[in-house]
Amino acid sequence: MSFSGFDIAIMVLVALVVLVLFKGIRTIPQGYNYTVERFGRYTKTLSPGLNLIVPFIDRIGAKMNMMEQVLDVPSQEIITRDNAIVGVDGIAFFQILNAAQAAYQVSGLQNAILNLTMTNIRTVMGSMDLDELLSNRDAINERLLRVVDEAAHPWGIKITRVEIKDINPPANLIESMGRQMTAERNKRAQILAAEGLKQSQILEAEGRKEAAFRDAEARERSAEAEARATQVVSEAISKGDVQALNYFVAQKYTEALTRIGSATNSKVVLMPLEASSLIGTLGGIGEIAKEVFRNEGTAGAQRQAARPPVVRPSEN
Repeated sequence: MSFSGFDIAIMVLVALVVLVLFKGIRTIPQGYNYTVERFGRYTKTLSPGLNLIVPFIDRIGAKMNMMEQVLDVPSQEIITRDNAIVGVDGIAFFQILNAAQAAYQVSGLQNAILNLTMTNIRTVMGSMDLDELLSNRDAINERLLRVVDEAAHPWGIKITRVEIKDINPPANLIESMGRQMTAERNKRAQILAAEGLKQSQILEAEGRKEAAFRDAEARERSAEAEARATQVVSEAISKGDVQALNYFVAQKYTEALTRIGSATNSKVVLMPLEASSLIGTLGGIGEIAKEVFRNEGTAGAQRQAARPPVVRPSEN
């Protein structure tokens, strides 16, 4: 079968169209942006999906990953402000926001971010003491994130997170820190023990103070009661009530016998201990008191009778 010149031209034209379509249609996967260069100059950025470019004139430049990426920061030695040498490693998270800037503003994007992060780790952590380094990790991460993100902003990069993974002091420094921690804990234990002893002594002194106050108050009330009892007996005796005197003397007599009997030392008591003797003794004391009061009453009546009568003048 022979082809004419027209048929050959049609086939060449179809092949050319297919080739143009193949060169001019670009499918961009999700999470990526492609830059377009025309004669070596950046013209535009292709987003995910189906895109058209000028065939044979435009070409795909850089294929940039727009998803958040992880960059491992290798371990490095850092000298702190107090001249302690520690090994530090970390991790950085970043995301490309502008594909053109990330492609054409810096060469070797990941290497640039890595070196920038390592340099700032040495700067930030080298300005701190070892104790601050170990206890303020959140503050270090925040400061690193702020500094690195500000430096990477012209590249169209957003640093989302910078984390310090491990801080490894040398073995001798770890041993010294362990001894220091033990000494600090012993110090705290001694302080707590001293505080407890102090509180117990204070409470004990307050208890003794309260007991002494209560004892003095009890003695005062006992003395008041004794004085009141004596006053009542005195008033009863002055009114001629001998029974009150008998009760008062019997009470004192019984208390004296109780104290003598409860003494621990050896003793010989020569006194009437029988109940009848005690009653007889009390009765004798009562008779004496009656005689005294009777004599006083007779003497008073005689003195009253011996006084001359008082003559009052008449009202007339």
